[in-house]
Amino acid sequence: MKPTPAKQAVSTWPAAALVVSNMIGTGVFTSLGFQIEGFAPNGTSLLSNSVFPLVMLWVIGGVLALCGALCYAELATALPRSGGEYNFLSRIYHPAVGFCTGLTSVTIGFAAPIAISALGFGKYIGVAFPEIAKAMPNNGAQIMAFILVFAATAAHLRSLRFTGFFQATATTLTVLLLLSFVIFGFSTAKPQPITFLPHKADWGLLLSASFGSSLIWVMYSYSGWNAAAYIVEEVRNPAKSLPRALILGTGFVILLYVAVNAVFLYATPMQTLSGKFEVAHIAGTQIFGDIGARITSGLICIGLVANVSGMMWVGSRVTEAMGSTYPKLGLFGRVSETRVPYVALIYQFAIVFGLLFFKPDVIVNYVGSVLWFWSLLAVLGVIVLRFREPNLHRPYRTWLYPATPLIFGTVTVFCLIQNTEYHLKETLIGAATVLLGIPIYLWVSRNVPTEQLRGEMLPESSS
Repeated sequence: MKPTPAKQAVSTWPAAALVVSNMIGTGVFTSLGFQIEGFAPNGTSLLSNSVFPLVMLWVIGGVLALCGALCYAELATALPRSGGEYNFLSRIYHPAVGFCTGLTSVTIGFAAPIAISALGFGKYIGVAFPEIAKAMPNNGAQIMAFILVFAATAAHLRSLRFTGFFQATATTLTVLLLLSFVIFGFSTAKPQPITFLPHKADWGLLLSASFGSSLIWVMYSYSGWNAAAYIVEEVRNPAKSLPRALILGTGFVILLYVAVNAVFLYATPMQTLSGKFEVAHIAGTQIFGDIGARITSGLICIGLVANVSGMMWVGSRVTEAMGSTYPKLGLFGRVSETRVPYVALIYQFAIVFGLLFFKPDVIVNYVGSVLWFWSLLAVLGVIVLRFREPNLHRPYRTWLYPATPLIFGTVTVFCLIQNTEYHLKETLIGAATVLLGIPIYLWVSRNVPTEQLRGEMLPESSS
């Protein structure tokens, strides 16, 4: 028989740290350069010296993330089973829908962001320690990324309590880094000739295709606001702790992201940032000088370690949940005596290793639309479930319902349409990946009770 799970070992603060660490990844350190390039390919401002549209990208993305977090808090406490969208969509729509989103999660959904953050770690290690970079071959960033992923996997194989402690510590260091960046940036850097106030024509840019496509990058940077929902079974007193973790973690990161990107723009010429990947290092050079920038890049590496660790924690739980539901996938549901899904972690490591050979922007364009489509279905599922199961016990109810899910849905649909226009090929490949889940579902779901597929009953234990 399986060992009895040592559940509910995670309190509010480690759960909130998981949300923060899942959100603070490569996006905030790298994406501003691509956003500037999208608005102004020649590296100059489209509208005089206004950076209002760039800041609004992060404000609107933050509002969207908070709306999503509020909705997921209701879903996770009403349907308290680990797995995130896999659990929600199986119950709200159909087990086949849940299986397809779960298959997306266990193949690319978490592995892709882990690979991107690991590659970012490899890049920033190179600029923090150029001596190491010179001694490495041309694929040094990939080698460092592999070392990080291997070490993080080994750490997670230890125990759940160790994972929570490590997550909270690394996240605290990351937050202190970003706060120091903001404080020193605004107090010591030479300001650029920009204004954060809008020009009249700026408002039109908020409805442009460039804005919608750039918002996909911002939404990717905010991804992780739903992290704690994936481990609801491991959270102590989830009816109270989970909503607090989701809301506090997401709200804090919104304020941090807006401030960090504002200080990047305040301290660094846009022409210097445009199209660049290591924007945090470039801005750090402007604020702290060469030595300070190297120290900053080293601290960013710590943040990326926390990000990789957090996504590994969450992603492996989706794989475990699918393995515990479908007997034909039972191997992936195996856990150790310390409640660690060791097979799921090793499988996830193998997928990430393969993705380390692709460029980060290719991975984001491929996976971004697919992941936000599943989040869209989950958030709208709050409305569906309110109508279909009005008497369902809901320890937490979404603030400002139904405005919250409708705002999320409207903006997400707008972004998906714009991103499809800009990246049609990648979107079609992502859609094909999703459709591959249907024949697999038809095979693995044979002879499995419908109630078990929908998450309404627990699967039988297996040896």
